Amino acid sequence: MAHDMFNSTHFHPEYFLLVGIPGLEDSHLLLSILFSIMYFLSLLGNFIMILVISANKSLHQPMYIFLMMLSITDVFLSSSTVPKTLSIFWFGSHKISFIGCLTQVFFIHFNFGVESGILLTMAYDRYNAICHPLTYSTKITSSFIQKMTIMSIIRSFCIITPDVLLVNRLPFQQSNIIGHTYCEHMSVARLATADIIVNVVYGMVIVVCVPVLDMILIIVSYTSIISAVLRLRSTEARSKAFNTCISHICVIILFYIPAFFSFIAHRIGHKHISQQFHIIFANLYVVVPPLMNPIIYGARTKEIRQQTFSMFKRLKNQGFLGSISS
Repeated sequence: MAHDMFNSTHFHPEYFLLVGIPGLEDSHLLLSILFSIMYFLSLLGNFIMILVISANKSLHQPMYIFLMMLSITDVFLSSSTVPKTLSIFWFGSHKISFIGCLTQVFFIHFNFGVESGILLTMAYDRYNAICHPLTYSTKITSSFIQKMTIMSIIRSFCIITPDVLLVNRLPFQQSNIIGHTYCEHMSVARLATADIIVNVVYGMVIVVCVPVLDMILIIVSYTSIISAVLRLRSTEARSKAFNTCISHICVIILFYIPAFFSFIAHRIGHKHISQQFHIIFANLYVVVPPLMNPIIYGARTKEIRQQTFSMFKRLKNQGFLGSISS
């Protein structure tokens, strides 16, 4: 019977079926090649960043520690969705258990919240480095970094956990088919046979409390930074100060703009934006920032470039790279 897949007590399905990208089934293999290449390169780039920064004491400074934490979060963010997406495209593995689906919902939003907190902390770090250089070393300490990291994790956990519980409380008595490649909060909630207004409202609360609030504070920080930089008399000093911030600004744009678009598309624009475009964009949104962040920072940060080249040179001299290539 069709209802056998539902738990008779809580009306939860035993599993959901992730369709993939409805209407583009014939293109799944082609898309899988694109996603797998991007995912592999993002893992490679972020693991190199983590290894280079952790292995070199000269890079054990606040700015580089933040970059390492950003890379760690990026790995978790992309890994929370891409492997399942590829399993759908390659093996037709459409099933995901109800608990597995809720777990995926949690980790997608949890990692997003942690990364948003890290980007905010990085903006505060640049603010102190440029606007208050004399007190920078006393404010941005290893203890401060640890506290801010723990606060970002706790904040994200406390905000996202109720979101998952709100989905868990919903009855699912009809369809268990999700027209997506992964379990996203609203994609799952819309299958419920109950009013989901609380889910919608709480989703908006999350957006206001995390990305919107963080983005406002980041804008305030960079307004002060730009004002301070423009007051510098030396052209060279202004150029150096701007160069230290431009990478962070690029990463912020890559992270927040797609996130806000995805939020709007899920809650407001799902009737006006084609489903295929939205799902492809949602997949790119969790893999493009993790792919681009190491490239942006690696290309623009001299110290990271030098240490990366030195690491590969040492590996080559030791014959490690040669043995792999052979």
